[in-house]
Amino acid sequence: MTKYAHLHPETRLVHSGGLRSEFGETSEALFLTQGFVYDNPQEAEARFDGSEPGFIYSRFSNPTVAMFEQRMCALEGAEAARATASGMAAVTAALMSIVRAGDHVVAAQALFGSCRWVIEEWLPRFGVATTLVHGPDLAAWSAAVRPETKSFFLESPANPTLEVIDIAGVAAIAKACGAKLIVDNVFATPLFQKPLMLGADCVVYSATKHIDGQGRCLGGVILGSREFIDTHIHQVLRQTGPAISPFNAWILLKGLETLPVRVERQAQTATHLAHIIAQHPKVKRVNFPGDPHHPQADIIARQMSGPSTLIAFEVDGERAGAYRFLNTLEIVKISNNLGDAKSLVTHPATTTHQRFTPEQRLAMGIPEGMVRLSCGLEHQADLAADILAALDSV
Repeated sequence: MTKYAHLHPETRLVHSGGLRSEFGETSEALFLTQGFVYDNPQEAEARFDGSEPGFIYSRFSNPTVAMFEQRMCALEGAEAARATASGMAAVTAALMSIVRAGDHVVAAQALFGSCRWVIEEWLPRFGVATTLVHGPDLAAWSAAVRPETKSFFLESPANPTLEVIDIAGVAAIAKACGAKLIVDNVFATPLFQKPLMLGADCVVYSATKHIDGQGRCLGGVILGSREFIDTHIHQVLRQTGPAISPFNAWILLKGLETLPVRVERQAQTATHLAHIIAQHPKVKRVNFPGDPHHPQADIIARQMSGPSTLIAFEVDGERAGAYRFLNTLEIVKISNNLGDAKSLVTHPATTTHQRFTPEQRLAMGIPEGMVRLSCGLEHQADLAADILAALDSV
């Protein structure tokens, strides 16, 4: 990683984390193996007690996975990383690695449905209390702190509302009370936002999204300081086994090579479409981090170097209007995934957040007419025509 540390992200994403075999391959090698052999029992002992570096078992270490982890460190500016089988494996492992029975977690209320389930349903099963707060309100974070608070968790921008939280502000509150701040940075991507530089202790990604970006595989990654990863994450992943396949890690490595090109193009398209969508008479409101009228525009200007590839907007007619819009689209596909080369759209109230009551969804900022659009790599004019025709039908 250090060899390319002084270079631009685009260069690091092509060259960092390389580990060539004796054959000198151009593309990263795929080490599709479960285990590794040793020359003698002394070498095996040294690997297991950590006195000698090397790979032991692909459940917790593998050369291809290590290349992906090192490349993510180069991109994020992190000292260490551990890959996981999915984004939710990364979120769950990061949270559970910090807390134990009797501890307390504070989290933003606007979260992806599965993340909120882990906070509200899973952690309390093990004696961990949780409190949800309005993320942009720093006073709410401070008021929620207890003596036993050990972790803060947030998404910024949030899924699906694109609400933005002052990461540096929350990090300062966490540091003051001795809690660790975990940030899910999927919607901003590591290209547009650096939570570790803003004071976060840990960053998590669903690599399934922009990092793969072509709908091929699942993956996740946890990043932080060497001390954080070694103290909190390493043994949890080693002993519990949410391991990523080396094949998936190899796909994600190849995805990272084109990440800047794809995300830049998708963000340009999102900026173009957000402006067009906002002008349509059938649209009640638009939430997009590139919009100067975004409710947290001042925070965005401080902590993000670019917008998102996603747009959240509310159409007339509640659920029926949203369904009419979705059913009329021809190019944009209905899917709950995001960050893909294909433009995708979903209705959060009946998909990613369907388990919540209408009152809970409204508190999160998810009305029945909201749709979440993930902009792909299609031509802007084709997407604009498709979306405008669908809005006209509402």
